[in-house]
Amino acid sequence: MVSTSDFRNGMVIRLDGQLFFMTEFEHFKPGKGAAVVRTKLKSVKSGAVIDRTFRSGDKVDDVRLEKRKSQYLYKQDTFYIFMDTRTYDQYEVPTETVGDAQKLLQENEIVDVLIAEGNALGVELPIFVELKVDQTDPGLRGDTATGGTKPARVETGATVQVPLFVEIGDVLKIDTRTQSYVERV
Repeated sequence: MVSTSDFRNGMVIRLDGQLFFMTEFEHFKPGKGAAVVRTKLKSVKSGAVIDRTFRSGDKVDDVRLEKRKSQYLYKQDTFYIFMDTRTYDQYEVPTETVGDAQKLLQENEIVDVLIAEGNALGVELPIFVELKVDQTDPGLRGDTATGGTKPARVETGATVQVPLFVEIGDVLKIDTRTQSYVERV
């Protein structure tokens, strides 16, 4: 059991028999009455986001998250296949669970898979990945009136805004948190 004073972003709680990610929380003290904690909770199962208000001092069941170092092997139908790097066990993670990480996920990449009660809840990529540019338009010399960027498609299929000097075949360092260009490698 965890108290409302211990709430933090990213924690997983059990509410009404379901697991929820806490995406936001705010301690709020109205002029009259007791303090409350307003939260936004995302259902692990359905992905629906709900707002829930707790009274200060309420207790809820927290669920321990395990980060399992895993290697992404391949995609099969609606599942991504990962291998635990310690035990070499292979397991499936549904496409919905992988979420936005699939845009920058490469085969054989080592990632952290978040596990709670034996179920995969999400995939955390390393902060930076290096990807090769598959397609981009040539940059025009002197065309910097729009900030000097252009779209480029990388080998995983994601589109990233890059400077005009980037060409097809260049390897780019990309920040996975913002899915933005950092530098050319």
